[in-house]
Amino acid sequence: MSAPVAETAPRKSGSMSGLRETWFYFSQNRGAVAGLVIMSLLVLIAIFSPWIAPHDPARIYNGSFLVPPVWQEGGDARFVFGTDAIGRDILSRLMHGARYSMLIGAVVVSISLVGGIVLGLIAGYFRGWVDALIMRIMDIILAFPSLLLALVLVTVLGPGLFNAMLAIALVLQPHFARLTRAAVIAEYSREYVTSAKVAGAGHLRLMFVTILPNCVAPLIVQATLSFSSAILDAAALGFLGLGAQPPAPEWGTMLADAREFILRAWWVITIPGLAILVTVLAINLIGDGLRDALDPKLKRS
Repeated sequence: MSAPVAETAPRKSGSMSGLRETWFYFSQNRGAVAGLVIMSLLVLIAIFSPWIAPHDPARIYNGSFLVPPVWQEGGDARFVFGTDAIGRDILSRLMHGARYSMLIGAVVVSISLVGGIVLGLIAGYFRGWVDALIMRIMDIILAFPSLLLALVLVTVLGPGLFNAMLAIALVLQPHFARLTRAAVIAEYSREYVTSAKVAGAGHLRLMFVTILPNCVAPLIVQATLSFSSAILDAAALGFLGLGAQPPAPEWGTMLADAREFILRAWWVITIPGLAILVTVLAINLIGDGLRDALDPKLKRS
């Protein structure tokens, strides 16, 4: 009974040591830490927006159309970032829109990550014609500009947030498949895989239990960067009227509603655009920090 305990303890200690080491290298990147702080605030805003938003995002205030931000002449203290063309509070809509952005990023990355890992594992493990078939399909998807392909898919499936997320997930999936395949091929010839084969491990155990845990680092970085790509693509589809549909306070939809007022009411399009910019920048900074922390070649001694 003592042997399993003796084996388990070092693993837990090693895992905790690895997390501390990763955090140490991540924290050396000030931009990554700043991105993590901003992203944490956005997640909190997204979670608690129903309680902290000053107004109902769908409520229309008659007589308060295109009210400028509070710091500009003619502003109203009730509307910190002003109102849109039909009298809705922009700050409240931004807060609730953060929920859409976080949901889009999480769902898209989850779908593309799971699909890409499965396809990449199968291709890298079995090789041969299976590998060639899967990789050629991935190459065909990558041959098209991502936003254009997503646009075509949403047009076929029909406009809507769910269809937009499915289309974006399909477009991002080849990146995870190719990364997983490359990592599996590199790990397949290692001694621990050979030992597991000799011990009688089946194909599924070898793929998902033995090999996959050692391919996680590049997938984490790619997932972080794909999160920002998903938010950008969803905002673009929403701007074109193919993503989230009005009156949903999704940031791309807010930009679409405000485009005709860009010259006379700068805030209705600039502030949602800045929200997208800050969010994507924060996620990319986190991705850069994770790349530096998880790649042994980039770690400083």
